[in-house]
Amino acid sequence: MTAVTATTQGVVRWSRACTLGVVAVVAVVGTGCSTGTATTADTPPPAASAAAPGLAMPVAAPLPPRPVPDATNVTCAYVPGGRSARPATAPATTSAPTSGTTEITLDTTIGAVPLVLDRASAPCAVHSLESLARQGFYNGVACHRLSTHVGARLYQCGDPSGTGTGGPGYTFADEWPVTVSHGSGGYTPPPALYPRGTIAMANTGRADTNGSQFFLVIGDSVLYPQYTVLGTVGEAGLPLLDAAAAAGDDGSSPLGGGTPTTPVVITGIR
Repeated sequence: MTAVTATTQGVVRWSRACTLGVVAVVAVVGTGCSTGTATTADTPPPAASAAAPGLAMPVAAPLPPRPVPDATNVTCAYVPGGRSARPATAPATTSAPTSGTTEITLDTTIGAVPLVLDRASAPCAVHSLESLARQGFYNGVACHRLSTHVGARLYQCGDPSGTGTGGPGYTFADEWPVTVSHGSGGYTPPPALYPRGTIAMANTGRADTNGSQFFLVIGDSVLYPQYTVLGTVGEAGLPLLDAAAAAGDDGSSPLGGGTPTTPVVITGIR
């Protein structure tokens, strides 16, 4: 049987009687154990165990092709729920455009980190993040977790409580690649490569539980394709994140990694 163990948002982690090695975040493809249950109650979790020094990058397929939007706008449902870590309101309109990109900049304690958000990939996620940014929801919020394991190199940001369990008080549905990634016979779809520079939504490990938390992927990462991709980190921001990540973390997170040694705090978004 598979035990459910993690309760905070992150990359999904698994606990099984047999040895899987590093699963979810550092996903071992073709392992002898083929089934499992996501370990989350309130947030998505990452890889089960730290990768051994020198462990090779797992082999994984690329993310599936992005579908072409069939309308210029979509209607997004922002459903009240989840732990509200700071007062926030859902976007004033539920209609979101499905074309073009929008550029924003995270002003942080390590410098300016530009982001390019892709409305075609995740119109509802982009719409929500822009709304929260305008409300100042992310101001003063630290990226509370860093993972530097092989195949799982990422920052997790966007929770004002710093616990990995907080959000804006509403949730919304998954978008690409989640909506086009399918397993077989009820099994989880195989892991996929989330390339360096990807921005993806964190969730609770269950469907349609996106909120305010997101990942900044600083190195190619092999994850189950259950995290909505909403854009990329601009080239100017990656060296800043790399330099901060080089100081490591305190190893405190049961999801992998821990609190960054060099704090990365969002002071504003423009």
